[in-house]
Amino acid sequence: MAKLDLIIFDCDGVLIDSEGIALQVLCSALKDYGVELSLAEAKERYVGRSEASEVADIKSRYNLELPPSYFEKKQRLRMKMFEDSLRPIEGIAALIDGLSFKKCVASGSSLDRLHHSLGLVGLWSKFAPHIFSATQVKHGKPAPDLFLYAAAQMGVSPSSCLVIEDSVAGVQAAKAAGMKVLGFTGGSHCDIGHGDVLCREGAVASYAHMSDLAKNLSFASP
Repeated sequence: MAKLDLIIFDCDGVLIDSEGIALQVLCSALKDYGVELSLAEAKERYVGRSEASEVADIKSRYNLELPPSYFEKKQRLRMKMFEDSLRPIEGIAALIDGLSFKKCVASGSSLDRLHHSLGLVGLWSKFAPHIFSATQVKHGKPAPDLFLYAAAQMGVSPSSCLVIEDSVAGVQAAKAAGMKVLGFTGGSHCDIGHGDVLCREGAVASYAHMSDLAKNLSFASP
């Protein structure tokens, strides 16, 4: 691996096991507006993408302009389910505590959602204030904007960044930003073979356990 100055973590599916919950919330909220979306289809289309991208796709596919009440219900459902069942990815706290690199979060979620979810599992304080959202850039993943913004805010060249991602859109965004990327498949939403999918999109390697990912990073310690 080339010189490494910064590790950029995606949030959902990498730091917290939240993607399955978020997909259930999305499908449930859309039912009120006549959209019957299966979990499998929602996962294929929307995992790793920003809410703005998700909403634009729904508008295009279903000719549906979602009202404020949709977002309010979706937020209430998500917060309740997060408070009831959200868990950190196993081993993530130990990995973060053992890092000697600069680190940050770059996520498609809003800053309010990140504050809530990462706060619930005790991870917000491990990254703050270096937590960045797709709401801070023009285009979310798979565009490179968010990762380039994070690198600039951290004062690091994109070529010396390593991204940890669980989604195809995230891997594509990291590659477009000129960054190395490792795939993570330990979230409960990941199917068998997902690591191969991420590697075909450009991930250098993929890992299903944070302990294995940590071993891969240890040799590159500055």
